[in-house]
Amino acid sequence: MHVTNHIRPMRPILTLIALAMLTGFDAATAIESRVPIRSAQNAQVANTPEASPRGGPRRGRRAEGVYKDRIRPHWFADNTCFWYRNDLSGRTKEFILVNAERGTRQIAFDHRKLASALSEASGIDYPADRLPFDDIEFLNDMRVIRFTVDQETWACDLAPYTCTKSDKAVTPASSDESLDRTRFGQRRRGPGRNRGSSADSPDGRWTAFVKDHSVFVRAKDKGDEIQLSTDGTEGNAYGILSWAPDSRVLTAFRIQPGDNKQVHLIEWSPEGGGRATLQTRQYTLPGDKLATYELSLFDVEARKQTKADVDKLELDWQRPRLRWKRDQRHFTYEHVDRGHQRFRLIEVDSRTGRARNLIDERSKTFIWTAHTENLRLERVNWLDKTDEVIYASETDGWRHLYLVDAEQGRIANQITKGQWVVRGIDLIDEDARQVWLHASGRNPDQDPYLIHYYRVNFDGTGLVALTEGNGTHTIQYSPDRRFLIDTYSRVDMVPVHELRRTSDGKLMCPLEKADISELIAGGWTSPEVFTAKGRDGKTDIWGIICRPRDLDPHKKYPIIEQIYAGPQSAYVPKRFSPSRRFASLTDLGFIVVQMDGMGTAHRSKAFHDVCWKNLKDAGFPDRILWHRAAAKEYPYYDISRVGVYGNSAGGQSAAGAVLFHPELYKAAVASCGCHDNRMDKASWNEQWMGYPVGPQYAECSNIENAHRLRGKLFLIVGGMDTNVPPESTMRFVDALIRADKDFDLLVIPRGGHGMGGSYGSRRMYDFFVRHLLDVEPPNRNAAAED
Repeated sequence: MHVTNHIRPMRPILTLIALAMLTGFDAATAIESRVPIRSAQNAQVANTPEASPRGGPRRGRRAEGVYKDRIRPHWFADNTCFWYRNDLSGRTKEFILVNAERGTRQIAFDHRKLASALSEASGIDYPADRLPFDDIEFLNDMRVIRFTVDQETWACDLAPYTCTKSDKAVTPASSDESLDRTRFGQRRRGPGRNRGSSADSPDGRWTAFVKDHSVFVRAKDKGDEIQLSTDGTEGNAYGILSWAPDSRVLTAFRIQPGDNKQVHLIEWSPEGGGRATLQTRQYTLPGDKLATYELSLFDVEARKQTKADVDKLELDWQRPRLRWKRDQRHFTYEHVDRGHQRFRLIEVDSRTGRARNLIDERSKTFIWTAHTENLRLERVNWLDKTDEVIYASETDGWRHLYLVDAEQGRIANQITKGQWVVRGIDLIDEDARQVWLHASGRNPDQDPYLIHYYRVNFDGTGLVALTEGNGTHTIQYSPDRRFLIDTYSRVDMVPVHELRRTSDGKLMCPLEKADISELIAGGWTSPEVFTAKGRDGKTDIWGIICRPRDLDPHKKYPIIEQIYAGPQSAYVPKRFSPSRRFASLTDLGFIVVQMDGMGTAHRSKAFHDVCWKNLKDAGFPDRILWHRAAAKEYPYYDISRVGVYGNSAGGQSAAGAVLFHPELYKAAVASCGCHDNRMDKASWNEQWMGYPVGPQYAECSNIENAHRLRGKLFLIVGGMDTNVPPESTMRFVDALIRADKDFDLLVIPRGGHGMGGSYGSRRMYDFFVRHLLDVEPPNRNAAAED
């Protein structure tokens, strides 16, 4: 029973659930798209850092009721000026001209005079705020503009405002789309030095191949085969042949396959009907034997084989990648020890086999080397003009950049330092010896996850902040990179656009602030950014609160938390969105929250290390304190009725909430969860849970702890999930049955790695309505009324 002032909006609840069935569940659909797919084969992530390596506002359909939320600059006059168009309410528009050097912004021309002149010249009446063109070109020192109307080109003299037809087409101005994208965020391996596995030697004299498990070469001008190795056998055969740039040495790896064990999916309901089908694929689990790679070097002229003085590589889906140095004699490659506690950049002398470590980093916990898709950052960034490396490491407790002297095999100096983290490298300017980067946490009065942009010298001096405003930033550089357009926002603040100078980060002039007056008039409200101290009593835990539109502060509202605590990123949104986040749940009468607890990324290494060998932690001690702080702040925040839902690792955590923390969490929806980390992909789980597989895996297992279940649990699983094997959920089900626990289960026969689509989302609505609002959802099996 709930106290009398709890919300029991029976009829509105039923109506909203029915509406949700028709419209779909935006919050649940969003979680499927936002939660990273933790798979080597699917490393692309839809929602991660708020700044892309290119920066700039996202393209796409403009949201209704939102204006001036983006700027697309068109640069001209040797990149000293640009124009852009503001699309405004009622399909009106205006053109803006900016002189970047002077720092001035003005209307590009007199819209009324131009409309009058064009109407008179064309015989068609054009209103000033709805001119019939979207693009313009400035001519004759900006005294004339050219544009196209209905495939006819016009030129307008802006002194007398007279328009005449022109026989010359409009020439597009430079925009951010025309910039060389390959410069941004690229991995610096060096042109022509990362040689592939071509069979032919660079000098054209030899062809290399594998025969009877061993390495052979054949001279191009002769047909004789020359055997270079004799130790290749079945199950330990040679492969991955690669030539030195000078063709003197051939490299090869003797490869011993791993277990190559499989997982199975049963397609119970094939699209074409008929019998169920079995789908089988290779899937490496923690502790499985991985393939090993043993490096050999072959002097072709001397017919000599040398075993390199290096450890064997243990790799899952990856393959060794060699990078040849400029002397064409030495090459380097990266070696991550299994368990992710040691990283080496190894240099090998191809003529002697001697090796040395240019970088040798060790950690008592983990080095984040796999599933870095949420970083715009490569660990090793080679410079092309010198044998130096810009190395990304958390060795001092924060993710920073270091300059490595590859000739001496030592760190020359730390480039960035402080209690903040580098999130990505945008450009390495070797001539100026500068790094352009984006980072978070350097502004102590701001949310530590907000992205800002910087430039710094290789020697660590001259750090320049290119952005300033209190928000998460994206930037668009001018084609010559002298200026940038900075766009920043927060979930509770509309986008603001500014023009800045890159030499010193100076603000040249404000440009626009987004207009959302129509959106607000339609009932939109922003989430609240809420912080509370974590388990240590010192660290701020950042999250958001999304409330019902008609919230009555005198009533009590149940809480639903969306959870994803995978250590490969942080997940609370930071950027403004015109959508009503979690509207399908808030409209049902729930307050919905989201937060990033300890164990997730983009804070200090100590913050991140909380997940080490303890994924069941999932930041729950911080989350619980956050909920209690919110309840103390807002009397209507009812922590006696807290639910939680999540997918994938979020599904593991959601179920874990009612296993390990039933004192707070009363109901959970867990979809496609990896309920035992021994049953999910090795690369992800060994990095966070450790290797070899030890007792910590059982301690964190929902399956092993099924007997702890308190509260209500609803499990969803896709029968065709190719990310987390469905057997993880089914074994959890079996354990719950053996523990004599009550729970709900929904199997989507054709479902993949998600919440079960609109049907699964609707079932989730019903579950939370029933158990947190104490309202029985409608009987959808009843006969429909005539």
